[in-house]
Amino acid sequence: MATKNTSVSLQIDALKQGRVTLKMIGTTGLYFNAMSAKAKRTLLIGGGKKTAAEKRELKHDPQTEYRDSVYRLPDGPTLLGFPAPGVKGAMATAALETPGVTKSSVQRLIFLPEQKIKVWGRPYLKCDVVRSADMARTPDVRTRAFLPRWCAEVDIAFITPTLSIHSIISLLSNAGVIVGIGDFRQEKGRGSYGTFAVATEDLGDWQETWDDITAEGRDVQEDALANPAAADDDTAELLAMLEEERIRRAA
Repeated sequence: MATKNTSVSLQIDALKQGRVTLKMIGTTGLYFNAMSAKAKRTLLIGGGKKTAAEKRELKHDPQTEYRDSVYRLPDGPTLLGFPAPGVKGAMATAALETPGVTKSSVQRLIFLPEQKIKVWGRPYLKCDVVRSADMARTPDVRTRAFLPRWCAEVDIAFITPTLSIHSIISLLSNAGVIVGIGDFRQEKGRGSYGTFAVATEDLGDWQETWDDITAEGRDVQEDALANPAAADDDTAELLAMLEEERIRRAA
C-alpha cells in the first residue's frame, strides 16, 4: 500500500526590537575608575626596573591619577562618559533580585548601542585610603575623579515582546537602587556610591535637578580636569602634605 508524503512547513517569526532612552539621576556620588595609562602600559609591555631618578620620585601623582581615572568622549555635550557595558552589567545583576527575569536573559535580550553613555556633572579630585589586592592587603592611597552630583542618559534596545519598556525601566531602576555604577558602588557592599533614580523624557519632579546638573557639561568638566579641586577636607590635607614634600625634595 502506497504512503502519501506530507510536508510540514515551519514558520519562524523574526524577533522584534524595541528601543527607549532613559535618564539616570545620581542619588549618591559617582566614582570614576578607569584604568590609568601607566597601568595599561605595564599590562602591555610589563614593568621594568626603576631608574635612580624614578626611585626618587613621589609614589603618587594625584593630579595625573585624577585625570587618568575618567572616561572621555571625543565630542558631544559632555566630556565625561561611562562604559555602557557597566550599565548593562548593573541591570543583569539587578535581575537576580527581580522576579520574572533572569540574569542570562538580560545579557542576551538587552543591547546598549553606545560604547559610552554621556555623564553630566563637575568632577572633583578625591583621595581615599584603600586596601591593595595582595595577600597582606597593604594599605595605599588611591586618587579618582568623584562627582558629588551627576546624571546620565542611556539608550537601550531590547527584544519584544519578551521585554517591554516597563520591564526595562523597572530593571534599570532596580539596578540604580541595589547595584549602582562606578567604584565603591552599592553592589560591592562596603560603599554606597553610584546609585541613581530613573526617569523617562517626562522628568516630572526630577526636571529641576536634571536642568541644574546638565548645565555642568563639557566646558565645566574640561575646566575641572585642568584645574583640580579637592572633593573634601581630607583630600585637601593630603594634597597639602604632598606639595610640602615636593618642595622639600626639590630644595
